[in-house]
Amino acid sequence: MAQHAGYSRWCYNWGLSLWNAAYTDGYKPNTRRLREVFTNHTKPLYPWMKNLSSKVYQYAFISLGEAFKRFFQGLGKRPRFKKKGKSDSFPTECYANTIDNCGKPIELNGWNHKIPFIGMVKTYEPIEATTQKITISRQAGDWYLSLSYDKRATPTPKTIDVVGVDLGVKTLATLSTGQVFPSIKPYRTAQDKLAKLQRQLSRKVKHSNNWHKAVIKLARQHRRVANIRKDALHKLTTYLAKNHNPPPSPPGRGARGVGEDLNVSGMLANHKLAKSIADQGFYEFHQTA
Repeated sequence: MAQHAGYSRWCYNWGLSLWNAAYTDGYKPNTRRLREVFTNHTKPLYPWMKNLSSKVYQYAFISLGEAFKRFFQGLGKRPRFKKKGKSDSFPTECYANTIDNCGKPIELNGWNHKIPFIGMVKTYEPIEATTQKITISRQAGDWYLSLSYDKRATPTPKTIDVVGVDLGVKTLATLSTGQVFPSIKPYRTAQDKLAKLQRQLSRKVKHSNNWHKAVIKLARQHRRVANIRKDALHKLTTYLAKNHNPPPSPPGRGARGVGEDLNVSGMLANHKLAKSIADQGFYEFHQTA
């Protein structure tokens, strides 16, 4: 997995370097041209690439093209070079008509799964799904599988037509029905432990074995803070979706939720409340909802 993640990062950085050079020379590169140059001229120079999935570099260039597209549309920053150990991930994809060993969709059944070019992988939890694409990523030293699959949703009965949602700092959300979702404040709770781990990391010799161990400990604590926040937000949005969102079918009148349109960036300018506001995850709530 680390080899494939490094392969994806190498191809992304190679494509970004060539893309920037082409723009400097007055050309307009695109994903297809990058793939053609890489396949015909660059890949034959590196024999080790033959042992890795070709889907990795194809999707690295697609990701690069999407990043530039968002940049030109004003939706994101200019793409930057990727760094080893930061956001390590790579996709693997199988279609029915490909000519390699991925001639059919990926079947995930139980605890052990056969991933193309990776081999047998044991997951922490059982998975029952059929998918076309799997993205494998590393966070705080652990590997994760991310995939999408079709699942028929069953609408739940709604008891209230309209519900209002008031987000706050003292409480995460207060509904117009009177129900209150308490604030968990995961960052404030773990702030002392994060500071301790950060001090321990600063005392290590950079890039030594103990330094890498301290980096993993700190990253796992940050991951725990993020997971606690995500868990609370997903429980809130799931409750709203099950009880106050209109069912997808049949069309007609259904319950719905109404929330305030918050200017999160403007609220974070208040330095006295910025930490508490960021700890609540208001922006992520709107994205999830």
